[in-house]
Amino acid sequence: MLRWDVANNTWALSEALRPLILNFNFQRSGKTVYVITGFTGFIGAITGMKPGVITLTMNERFVPDGGFVGLIEWLVGERDAHWVTFLARDLLDTATSFDMASNALSKTKILAPCYYILGGNSSGQGIVITRGRTKSLYPMSMDQAKGGWYVLQTNYDHWKAPLIIDDRRTPGKACMDQMTQT
Repeated sequence: MLRWDVANNTWALSEALRPLILNFNFQRSGKTVYVITGFTGFIGAITGMKPGVITLTMNERFVPDGGFVGLIEWLVGERDAHWVTFLARDLLDTATSFDMASNALSKTKILAPCYYILGGNSSGQGIVITRGRTKSLYPMSMDQAKGGWYVLQTNYDHWKAPLIIDDRRTPGKACMDQMTQT
């Protein structure tokens, strides 16, 4: 199931999950509060947006003392950390600004390390928040002074060289540099 499907040039698991993907509109008093693209039956948020306020995506971050430590702590009764996708969903519901969401994503204790990619509603509001379980590590903001109009995250810490056999950063940057901001 985890194999690469050579005939379709895609992961077999991705194709198996595709029918389960839906867009969910969460409404209050008949008005959309936030939208999540997710899997049927999954109650967290991996990617979503709050119209006019923020966009948010969460990516996995592998570190040796990763999520299994937080999960074990949670199972033995330490419940002071948030599930990463539940925190994302809560912020899509409650965030009133980019700065409020950025602050919460940077400082809230979470069960597993991850990357939060956050966008706002104003020029220059974009940040990758690299998270350990208890703190933010080297946030990467858009750098308008140098003409940067995007942030790029490829599941590797941005301050470290990517794995030589899986450098997605270099081609990703090359593609983005060919695009225009419109």
